Amino acid sequence: MSLLMPDHDLARRLLWQMVRIRRFEEKCIEMYSTQKIRGFMHLYIGEEAVATGIIEQMRLEDAIVATYREHGQALARGVSAGLIMAEMFGKQEGCARGRGGSMHLFDAKTRFYGGNAIVGGGLPLAVGLALADKMQNRQAVTVCFFGEGAVAEGEFHESLNLSALWQLPVLFVCENNLYAMGTALRFTESKMDIASKGDAYGVTNAVVDGMDVLAVREAAQNALETARRGQPFLLECRTYRFRAHSMFDAELYRTKEEVVQWKKRDPITLFFDSMKTISILTEADLIAVEAEITKEVDESVAFAEVGTWEPVDDLTRFVYSEGKES
Repeated sequence: MSLLMPDHDLARRLLWQMVRIRRFEEKCIEMYSTQKIRGFMHLYIGEEAVATGIIEQMRLEDAIVATYREHGQALARGVSAGLIMAEMFGKQEGCARGRGGSMHLFDAKTRFYGGNAIVGGGLPLAVGLALADKMQNRQAVTVCFFGEGAVAEGEFHESLNLSALWQLPVLFVCENNLYAMGTALRFTESKMDIASKGDAYGVTNAVVDGMDVLAVREAAQNALETARRGQPFLLECRTYRFRAHSMFDAELYRTKEEVVQWKKRDPITLFFDSMKTISILTEADLIAVEAEITKEVDESVAFAEVGTWEPVDDLTRFVYSEGKES
């Protein structure tokens, strides 16, 4: 069966994952408004097709390096909603013991290595992980997610160059949502075709509609196969975030009309409507998916609520070496 024509089970799984990311983040907004979640929080709403379409194609041995807008990737990779919510609550039952919060999710079991708050900071980390896998003869790919703002950083160019020189199994995924915080892409890049920047380093590249989960899924399969052969790949996913850059963003750099126009291409609505039209999914499927996700999200909040705060005595734990005295 073609990747562009999923059967019922696959279609339901893709729908479930995208709706799950959306509803989880909507609950995060609610928890933020009640100050249960504090600090910075960057939402993935509108971009769900990217994480869903790519991570669904990955193997268990593969690794992920993400940005501070990583809730969607963590959920799609298999980090439980409860662990993520507890982390954002600051509870020690969280995936990083409550020390990382929204921007620094981490889970070694699923090879989910952040959650990196520094723009472009994950790119060289991904190169290092891929180099380690290659040196140890592991058939793994490292998938590195980053925004188009990171393209202006030196790490982007250095990472593509080294990955090509060393023939590393890296899939670089640029989630191009057009705005690096509040700066439009046209003000930061003289050449706005990001994928083609891979040509300068001999890195195979492609562009895909980041609002179409099936298109992303098909592009990801080809990109992952290429990377697994030791040929790094740059995949530009052209997408759009429906919410502001962060919870502290006044969002004065784009018009409400522009957001409304993009919402007409909501990846969840587009996918469900197309699957319903060809009788692969039904309203009953959507109702069931929503019910399952509501239960999971509510349980994640309950888990976080009863979680415990790390004791003050642990303040310097993991900060200083605990080596034995001579």
